[in-house]
Amino acid sequence: MTDTVTIYHNPRCSKSRETLELLRQRGIEPQVVEYLKTPPSAGELAGLVAKLGIPPARLLRSKEAAEAGVDKTLPDSDLIAAMAANPSVIERPIVVKGDQARLGRPPEQVLEIL
Repeated sequence: MTDTVTIYHNPRCSKSRETLELLRQRGIEPQVVEYLKTPPSAGELAGLVAKLGIPPARLLRSKEAAEAGVDKTLPDSDLIAAMAANPSVIERPIVVKGDQARLGRPPEQVLEIL
């Protein structure tokens, strides 16, 4: 059995759309999570950060975080809570397969885990 591929997607984002198209071109129909409509919980975000292998601050969109008043220097647990409360500050897209995840910036980066 192959692991399900999930994309945390924002259809208004060009990189997110490009990443989704890249997956489909390779015959992969991922589970699509429109994270602005269905925000991940703090626990899910902590899991994503672990799978990405990055500190939570690297998952923040700078402009949106500044607009939302989210300070990148907050402790990790506070950053994750802030992202759960303000999903627009989460960098996108995130593609997950099994115990690995990659940001689709650039979109081709997600191919590393497929």
